[in-house]
Amino acid sequence: MTAGRKDQFPRENIPQIALSGRSNVGKSSLINAVTGRKNYAHTSSSPGKTVTINFYLLDKKIYLVDLPGYGYARRSGDHQESFSKLTEAYLSQDGKPDFVFQLVDLKVGPTQNDIMMIDWLNSSGIPYAVVATKADKINVTTREHNLEALRSHPYLIPPYAERQIEVVGFSSLTGDGKQIVRDIISGVSK
Repeated sequence: MTAGRKDQFPRENIPQIALSGRSNVGKSSLINAVTGRKNYAHTSSSPGKTVTINFYLLDKKIYLVDLPGYGYARRSGDHQESFSKLTEAYLSQDGKPDFVFQLVDLKVGPTQNDIMMIDWLNSSGIPYAVVATKADKINVTTREHNLEALRSHPYLIPPYAERQIEVVGFSSLTGDGKQIVRDIISGVSK
C-alpha cells in the first residue's frame, strides 16, 4: 500500500515498524532481504526516488513502513518540505509506529540528519534500533571500528538515550544481521 497523504495511512490495528534513514541508505534492500523476496520493495540506484510512504504487510501480522529518505539535495525545497510533512504526519499520528529501524550507512557513519532523527526518537518514546547498512562495503577491521564507534555514540547510550540502543551491522548482500532484524520484527509482531 502506498500513501501520499495522511488519509491514506492504514487504519487496521496491526503493528507497524518504520524504516527511517537518508536517501539511498538501503531501506528497500533491507525489506527485500528480511522478506526473502528479491523485488518486493523497489530499489533504485538514484537516491531520492521514494516520495511516498510505502506499507508492506507481512503475513497479515505486521507492516514494514518505508519512509521517504531524507537529505537528498537535488530535490526542490518544495518537494523536500512536502515529503518531510508526510513523514512528520506519519510519525506524530495517534497510532505512531510501534518500532523504528533507524538506518545508518556504516561506511559513512551517522550524518547530521541521522543525528537529528535519533535525537527525535529519543524524545518520542518510540522504541528503536539502529541498523548499520552496507556492512559488506568495508573491510572487517573498519567495519568493527565503525560499529564500535556507532555503539558508543553519545546519543545511543544513557543518559541521553533511555537505554543502550541496539546497533545491528547489516548487509543485504551477505545476509549479515538479517536474522537479528527478523527477530526484532517477530518480537514487535507479538
